[in-house]
Amino acid sequence: MSKKIAGLIRDEYMYSGHVACRGCGAALTMRYAMKAIGSNAVLVIPACCWSVIPGAYPQTSHKIPIVNIPFAVTGSVVSGMVEGFAAQGREDITVIGWAGDGGTVDIGFQALSGAVERNHNFLYVLYDNEAYMNTGIQRSGATPPGAWTTTTPVGKYKEWKHQPKKRIVDILVEHNIPYTATATVAYPEDLIRKIKKALSIKGPKFIHVLSPCQPGWRHPPEKTVELSRLAVLTKVFPLYEVEHGRYKITIKPRKFKPVIEYFKLQGRFRYLIKDEQMLNFIQKYVDEQWELLLKKEEFTQSLPE
Repeated sequence: MSKKIAGLIRDEYMYSGHVACRGCGAALTMRYAMKAIGSNAVLVIPACCWSVIPGAYPQTSHKIPIVNIPFAVTGSVVSGMVEGFAAQGREDITVIGWAGDGGTVDIGFQALSGAVERNHNFLYVLYDNEAYMNTGIQRSGATPPGAWTTTTPVGKYKEWKHQPKKRIVDILVEHNIPYTATATVAYPEDLIRKIKKALSIKGPKFIHVLSPCQPGWRHPPEKTVELSRLAVLTKVFPLYEVEHGRYKITIKPRKFKPVIEYFKLQGRFRYLIKDEQMLNFIQKYVDEQWELLLKKEEFTQSLPE
């Protein structure tokens, strides 16, 4: 039986010595997630930061097997592994797809959509650092409006990204997925509980974790957890779960903060905080999305079982 300290599981499934950047949200996400997943699992990781973080062969930072695969095929590989284990009578092994935002909402989405539609029994974790960080901080479909990347330059031309993030959780809900949720490392008990709950449900499950990236977001490494918390407190990244179509907000702050409190700690928004019009646009957008989420929760929770 796992021992717990302050609601967190003591067991560790990562060795010391990984090669993530200081303050890497993706490394913290993996550490907490593995506490919930345990040792009887296989990680399927496409091209992303986490294909590098475990270290150079033959060393590894993990106590479980990792399968490194091409960028676009995470959904296909987890599908094949689930069916392969089932054919061997090893359905007890948990298959985990673990990918960044570029490999999930963009390059790998077709394979993920197919795997979900086929109803394979796996867990997919998206650690969302909001750009293609491992290849040079390029814009992805999950990059938020107003953000600097190397392909959305800022300055006097204001060529930051203007489009909103893809609402990947809602997209997967429309696939009739049995369970999906959002999480951050600022609320580790919430993250661990959601992963444990996901693993108790048969079928495809999806966890979307906001994952601050120190070099890409241009923030001090010691601010990773604070930024993750501010994302929730500003309504930029609400924490909720959707089980069989029913929305439930899992963290409801008593008092919210304005989005500028989140932006001003990140160098990628340095130019944005001087643009009152864009700030007002983003504030209005996150307020509207929060109200929409509240309505989804109210409506879906009132539906008959």
